[in-house]
Amino acid sequence: MDLPQLKKEMADLLDGLPDDADWDDVMYSIYVRQSIEDGLVDSKKGNVVDHSVIREKFLE
Repeated sequence: MDLPQLKKEMADLLDGLPDDADWDDVMYSIYVRQSIEDGLVDSKKGNVVDHSVIREKFLE
């Protein structure tokens, strides 16, 4: 992502936070956004696990 786009998305992220947000809120929002973007990249690359495998693992 180029810098102008990154700055716009960061401004949008900050605008979406409540007025009483602190640094922890900002950092958490960045972390969640990056985690989602990383997951989307993994998904496009096919780095996924079938739903049935996950259900089996956690319902044992």
